[in-house]
Amino acid sequence: MRAPRAGAASAASLALLWLLGLPWSWSAAAALCVYVGSGGWRFLRIVCKTARRDLFGLSVLIRVRLELRGHRRAGRTVPRIFQAVALRQPERPALVDAGSGACWTFARLDAYSNAVANLFLRLGFGPGDVVAVFLEGRPEFVGLWLGLAKAGVEAALINVNLRCEPLAFCLGTSGAKGLVFGGEMAAAVAEVSGRLQRSLLKFCTGDLGPEGALPDTHLLDPLLKEASTAPLAQPPGKGMDDRLFYIYTSGTTGLPKAAIVVHSRYYRIAAFGHHAYRMRATDVLYDCLPLYHSAGNIMGVGQCLLYGQTVVLRKKFSASRFWDDCVKYNCTVVQYIGEICRYLLKQPAREAERRHGVRLAVGNGLRPAIWEEFARRFGVRQIGEFYGATECNCSIANMDGKVYPIRLVKVNEDTMELLRDAQGLCIPCQAGEPGLLVGQINQQDPLRRFDGYMSESATNEKIAHSVFRKGDSAYLSGDVLVMDELGYMYFRDRSGDTFRWRGENVSTTEVESVLSRLLGQTDVAVYGVAVPGVEGKAGMAAIADPRGQLDPNAMYQELQKVLPPYARPIFLRLLPQVDTTGTFKIQKTRLQREAFDPRQTSDRLFFLDLKQGLYLPLDEGVYTRICSGAHAL
Repeated sequence: MRAPRAGAASAASLALLWLLGLPWSWSAAAALCVYVGSGGWRFLRIVCKTARRDLFGLSVLIRVRLELRGHRRAGRTVPRIFQAVALRQPERPALVDAGSGACWTFARLDAYSNAVANLFLRLGFGPGDVVAVFLEGRPEFVGLWLGLAKAGVEAALINVNLRCEPLAFCLGTSGAKGLVFGGEMAAAVAEVSGRLQRSLLKFCTGDLGPEGALPDTHLLDPLLKEASTAPLAQPPGKGMDDRLFYIYTSGTTGLPKAAIVVHSRYYRIAAFGHHAYRMRATDVLYDCLPLYHSAGNIMGVGQCLLYGQTVVLRKKFSASRFWDDCVKYNCTVVQYIGEICRYLLKQPAREAERRHGVRLAVGNGLRPAIWEEFARRFGVRQIGEFYGATECNCSIANMDGKVYPIRLVKVNEDTMELLRDAQGLCIPCQAGEPGLLVGQINQQDPLRRFDGYMSESATNEKIAHSVFRKGDSAYLSGDVLVMDELGYMYFRDRSGDTFRWRGENVSTTEVESVLSRLLGQTDVAVYGVAVPGVEGKAGMAAIADPRGQLDPNAMYQELQKVLPPYARPIFLRLLPQVDTTGTFKIQKTRLQREAFDPRQTSDRLFFLDLKQGLYLPLDEGVYTRICSGAHAL
């Protein structure tokens, strides 16, 4: 960048001409010519192109900061902000259950959560205690954690897909004194009941199903009907920096970790989404995401609790019902995550997909390869892509169709080790250089604090010291991005999602996008696998082929046109379906572990024979020859 030297030269010229007695207008014009001639035109071009974006981003930042400061000074928390919203519009629909059609007004949600607060206080729970919440996404889910928060009790939001060991692990490590589970989760709870502490109080809500309640379980609904729905006479003395609830990570690389969500973090995530994408209190938001994760429960439900929007809930995403729901409930904003947009594009065209009133789609994980196709086909005028793990302090968002800037530092992309200069500090990336996204930690700033996880060791693993200056601390996101000269950022890959083959870096997300597009938006997982005696990792693609109709070699003919040789998968695995998390992120841990060993799976396996230019079946004999080096790749 030559702009700093150009600025110095133009300033010197301006001073010199002024000392010579020339008019200011002449001096300024001459200085501008020197500035532009010495490279300053690049800086001016960047300023002109980014001024509107940066000013709007600054206004959003200031607005959220001022709102947070006001709430902190007034001693408000998320439940108290909600109570003020409910008081203003008691009869407006707050939450609508698209599955059952049930509509909860703000008054009903407030009364239900008050009953929860009063009941659990009467049962002996108090501020700082933890209660695990384990039920599908419906209005009761929100009412439960909100009511617990009114009593100062912290909810541990458990992923409804967990079973056996992971479920027992999450319940055990949460330190919960109580467990509230839906009737639909009774069988899962029964499986781990013997591994839970005997002192754990269990409550069941909703339809109990054919199995009925567990012997040591209290029925919650009758207890709530008898509880007072009046606001607490003495709310707990909690503030914006106190714990609200815990959200567990997806566990794609191990057992889930409980991330701490404080009141200010909940507010910050919801508020940034609200203001950055110009949402309105009159909007109706469609939320079909899991409520045990931050996207659905904070970015989505937060618009209801903090800003008075109506939020339509569907406990499970349905590609066939998505647009019909949007039409039925007059939705103006929808949420997406992971692969939802691709699943919608796979659906046959239907009338509802153009008859809806949706103007904004908010989420993360929309692949660049289908961004424009999604917007064009469904007529969604604005896509608000944001990034920010539940626990992170360096969220970014696109306010004008791209991603908003933040700091990157250099790393060894193979080991993800931070690179440091002679002073031991991290090296900031220049435009076009890939780097790790980091967020400087300031516990006094609600926008920069890092509360980490319930596990101290897990928290420490995400913190680096002496990053920007000696003695400071920063959060490590685990994501490698590239920033252009305009400050826009583009994702490279998640840690571990890039591998080297034939001396080249292979982006798994790029290969996945290409394969998925060629195969009509089919689920695809791409990863690197080690081959004995071979440097780097060979590419392997697991492809959903439920009907067994995929022709690998017809696909390879198309792959040769769009992927360089080093990026074409060496191994293929055709399986009935590709595993995904509750937030539609593709799970690769098991696939990477089983690699291309035919003894580990009954799925169809293939390897690329470069001499013939064909994918050939991979059996135990071929596997042995590849591992011994007898068959070169």
